[in-house]
Amino acid sequence: MTQDPQGATPGLTEEELAFLHSTFDLARSGDAEKLLALVDQGLPANLTNPNGDTLAILAAYNGHDALVRGLLERGADVNRLNDKDQSALTCAVFRQNEPLVRHLLEHGADPRLGRQNAVAVAEMFSLPEMARVIGEYL
Repeated sequence: MTQDPQGATPGLTEEELAFLHSTFDLARSGDAEKLLALVDQGLPANLTNPNGDTLAILAAYNGHDALVRGLLERGADVNRLNDKDQSALTCAVFRQNEPLVRHLLEHGADPRLGRQNAVAVAEMFSLPEMARVIGEYL
């Protein structure tokens, strides 16, 4: 979803916008069944909100590992950054979700991508266990 400088999304009705916003709520709440069904029906796996957050970034931040995995299986970009230069991996590291961190790294997530990257977050927030896990993949 892209916006013009005034904040309007060209060509979409209020109903369409409401639907798109609801998909981000599904990512936050972890409703994998509903959200993945929508992706299977054509919703972009890399759908991005006005803050640059993808469905996978929101799911990772909220600890919905199965949803993140499902989105990656459907083509979500493991290295997509939001407007704060954070990725799904950055979020998983911040939340200290080791299984998800490992999964993302195993699927090509770059721990040094972006200003607020996974390595920097592990250091900034004194997360030695996360730094150790990341180090296993560097």
